[in-house]
Amino acid sequence: MLAIERRNEILGKLQNDKRVIVSELSDYYEVSEETIRRDLEKLEKDGYVTKSYGGAILNENINLEMPFNVRKNTNVVGKQRIAALLTELVNDGDSLMLDSSSTAVFIAKALKETKRNLTIITNSIEIIIELFDAQEWRVLSTGGLAQEGSFALVGPQTDQMLSAYHVSKAIISCKGFDIHNGITDSNELHARNKQTMLNRTEQGILAVDKSKFGKTAFALISRLDNISIIVTDEKPEEKWLRLFEEYRIKCIWP
Repeated sequence: MLAIERRNEILGKLQNDKRVIVSELSDYYEVSEETIRRDLEKLEKDGYVTKSYGGAILNENINLEMPFNVRKNTNVVGKQRIAALLTELVNDGDSLMLDSSSTAVFIAKALKETKRNLTIITNSIEIIIELFDAQEWRVLSTGGLAQEGSFALVGPQTDQMLSAYHVSKAIISCKGFDIHNGITDSNELHARNKQTMLNRTEQGILAVDKSKFGKTAFALISRLDNISIIVTDEKPEEKWLRLFEEYRIKCIWP
């Protein structure tokens, strides 16, 4: 196993367990404790963890952008639930915009198994690869700047391409979703591209798991006015349901 693969797996463990122990990781990966300490030092230098005696704890700063391969392996069950619910909202022949979130990858996979003749516009490299063999589908890549670690194409070129189309549904996710601060992302370029998607659709759909509720990230994507439907993996608290009713947003959960 390459060192970067091991570090990504350690990040995944931290996402789930919030802390790791050097001796346990050393036994699991069959490497020396010194090797694990170097891994944790690199993760600390990158801002993902804080080293502690005998191990490390996760830095839960919402504005830190985790590597895509780590994010897509986090809360897999929740994302699968969201993806299954989304398939019921999409009709054969629809045109969709999908953002570059890990949740959107699960949605694309679920749609590929159940829908026909879709047109997909996306800035996600992972989704483009996933849909290469989707028969009878049209898959359009936005172009843009390839952003390291996110498997995404972002920036003004991405916005320019998105602005040339109008679709029946735009499906986005986010890093934070707060009653007062709206829908937010940790990365300004991603936030702007998601804004553009919502501006070019008849129906904005927010696909967001329970962990994002009540959190605020760095860059504003949108207020609730641009959202028609919210799809999540668990029933939200009553305060959220009252808010959705106020904005006439349909909320769907398993």
